[in-house]
Amino acid sequence: MSDNKKTGAAADYGIMYEGSNLPAEKIAGIRGRLVSILGEEHVSDKEVDKIAYSKDYWPLALRWTLERKVAGMPDFIAWPENTEQVSQVVRLANEYGISVIPFGEGSGVMGSAIPVKGGIMLDMKRMDRILEINDEDLVLRVQPGMNGEILERTLVHKGYTLANIPQSIRCSTVGGWIGCRAAGQFSTKYGKIDDMFLSLEAVLPNGEVMRSKLTPKSSTGPQVDRLFLGSEGILGIVTEVALRIWPAPGKRVLASYVFDKLGDSLETVRMTIRTGIYPAVVRIYDRLETERHFLAHFKEVKNKIILILVMEGAAELVELEDKVSRETALANNGKPLGDGPVQRWFKTRFNVKEAAEFAPRDVVFDTIEVSTVWSNAGNLYNSMVKAMAGVEGVIIASAHGSHFYPQGVCFYFTFGGVPPKGTDGTEFYRKVWDAAMEACLIAGGSISHHHGMGIMRSQWLRRELGEGGFNALKAIKDAWDPSGILNPGKLVGGEQK
Repeated sequence: MSDNKKTGAAADYGIMYEGSNLPAEKIAGIRGRLVSILGEEHVSDKEVDKIAYSKDYWPLALRWTLERKVAGMPDFIAWPENTEQVSQVVRLANEYGISVIPFGEGSGVMGSAIPVKGGIMLDMKRMDRILEINDEDLVLRVQPGMNGEILERTLVHKGYTLANIPQSIRCSTVGGWIGCRAAGQFSTKYGKIDDMFLSLEAVLPNGEVMRSKLTPKSSTGPQVDRLFLGSEGILGIVTEVALRIWPAPGKRVLASYVFDKLGDSLETVRMTIRTGIYPAVVRIYDRLETERHFLAHFKEVKNKIILILVMEGAAELVELEDKVSRETALANNGKPLGDGPVQRWFKTRFNVKEAAEFAPRDVVFDTIEVSTVWSNAGNLYNSMVKAMAGVEGVIIASAHGSHFYPQGVCFYFTFGGVPPKGTDGTEFYRKVWDAAMEACLIAGGSISHHHGMGIMRSQWLRRELGEGGFNALKAIKDAWDPSGILNPGKLVGGEQK
């Protein structure tokens, strides 16, 4: 915790990350320049705003808040409305040596938006327009501050879908999706945001504006613009994105099946996708999660594994998907349970209240999403559940399969527990994460599927990428951002408290 003297409301809080520690005269100079670029009403250094922008939805930062600790205090919050203003702010930051952290809606769960070295929180929500919906090309051009729910509702109203429906859709933005390589609930059919990505406009760390060409595919050297996917704001600030869209589906069929064995449910999905059938939504819940989510409404799921499917599109295609998936489920000892559990899932799928509900009761709760190939799926699942459950104080360790590929699966783990006597919440939280990440790496899985790295995961990035891959990423960061002003402490600059 910082020992720096704070004034006002922050004097009552502990600051977990040090901040910029810039001299007062420099801060005053930066403020004046920001106002000249953005206008007085679009710059704030009020303490109440700085505290509000001190964290994202990282559960550890939420716990710190309850302990009267601030994750990281920015120096300013700034609200640009166009690319030129973003460029000017970045040039200003280089001149004064102050950090810039792009901010969407703060729904990230890894601490990616925490200003570990203070700086300028660049809130992109004023850049929230749909620039073009091109029917002939099925292309959407949109600004990064566009809210996901508003975007999808607008597209559906006009007869289209992007179909990137993350659980955080109501409180996340397009720019945030690009930053962490987001995946939505309909990903098995439509892909993830990196599959939808076509081109972008971005401000580089020196303030230069980069624009990539909109084409369905090209062979003109490495795709530099794709470096922004998953970059968490360390390589530049995205100011416009072009994405693939689809006509809104004409028909939808819901189906569910229960199994006695997790392996049978996984084999059902593997063999279904292997035939070229891609249901839009595919989710498999282990025994604990099946009972937690469905038992109160469907007694048939007791001590079972449940698979839920949503198939949508042209009527003929949906009928074929339903037929093939049903035959495959029955061949793997599945029993049909109808559309009721899927209807239940639709009603509850955006429920993200657990972290906020459990933390005040001193229950430590979090989710961890990883991925692996089919041949390693059972081993990874068992290894990670065992590792988390083996930490003293853990009450529950469970998982569901949330995203599927011809080559493998994403497991989305949940853990919850109470710190044992003599262990505080932060220490307990880290112990469970350490156990989970170590088990994942040893088992050969990837330590993140769609939440990104942030502060929490960055310490394992070198092992994840290997020495060569990590050094290559660091070399790119150092070359593009030699002053290290863009979102420091993330990915190759990962830090922990």
